[in-house]
Amino acid sequence: MGTLPIMRIDARGLTFEVTAGGPPDGVPVLLLHGFPQHSGEWDDVVPALHAAGLRTYALDQRGYSPGARPTEVADYRIPELVADVVAVLDALGLDAVHLVGHDWGAVIAWAVAARHAERVRTLTAVSVPHPAAMAHALTNDSQQKARSSYIALFRKPDKAEKVLLAWHATALRKLLSGVGDRTRVDRYADPMREPGALTAALNWYRAMSRADLAAVGPVAVPTTYVWSDRDVAIGRLAAEACAANVTGDYRFVQLAGVSHWIPDAAPGPLAEAILARAGGTA
Repeated sequence: MGTLPIMRIDARGLTFEVTAGGPPDGVPVLLLHGFPQHSGEWDDVVPALHAAGLRTYALDQRGYSPGARPTEVADYRIPELVADVVAVLDALGLDAVHLVGHDWGAVIAWAVAARHAERVRTLTAVSVPHPAAMAHALTNDSQQKARSSYIALFRKPDKAEKVLLAWHATALRKLLSGVGDRTRVDRYADPMREPGALTAALNWYRAMSRADLAAVGPVAVPTTYVWSDRDVAIGRLAAEACAANVTGDYRFVQLAGVSHWIPDAAPGPLAEAILARAGGTA
C-alpha cells in the first residue's frame, strides 16, 4: 500500500495528525489506536475498507500527535480524550462515523459511543471491552487482576519510563513483540523514545480514574466487540461480560490463536468484522 496523506487538524488548541485514505466520497470511518502505538497500526486493515468504498481517518490521539502533547496528567482524562474525538469530527466536517478503536482507543470509542451516540453510526471495539465489563472482571476474577497488574507500574511517574526505555527500550520492545517482526516493533517503539512521547502516552494510565470509567454508560449504537483468545491483558470473563453493556444490536467476534495486537496480527479478519458491522448500516 502506498503512503497515505497526513492531515493536520487544529482542534481544542492542539494540532492532531490524521491519516486519510479511501474514496473521498465514501462513508467515513474513524480509527483510534492504542498504547504504545499510533495510527500506523491500521495500515494493514484499511485497504479492505477502502476497497469496500469506505473513507478512513486514522487519528494520532492526544499525546501521540507531537502537536497535541500537553504536560499535565489531568489533561489526559477520559473526558478530554472523548472531547478530542468530537472536536476532530467537527473539524473534518463529519456528522457521524463508523467508529473503530483498539486497546486504549477502544476505551475512548466506548465512551464516545455512550455519550455522543448521534456521532456514531456503528462501533467496533477491539481487544478492550466496555469499562463496566472490565470492572466486573476485576471484581470477580483473580486472573484478570493478575493480567492487569502491569497498570500499577505504568501509573508510576518516572519509574515506568526508566523501566520501559532502559537498554535501548528493551522492555518496551518486548511488550510490542506480538505485533510482528523487528521492523514492525521498531516502527512503534522508536517514536516512544522521543523526548516526552512515552510520558504523554503513559499519562493516559495516570489520569485514569474509577469515576471516569464508571461514567461510561451503556452503548445503544450497533456494536461489534472483537476479542482474541491469546490476549494476555484481557481474559474471557471480561470479554463475555461486554454484552451486558450494549443495548443496541451486538455481536461478539472471537479470534482464535491471536494475540492482543489484533490490527497487526490479524488485519484480514478484523477488516471483515468491521465491514460486517459497517456494511449493513452505511
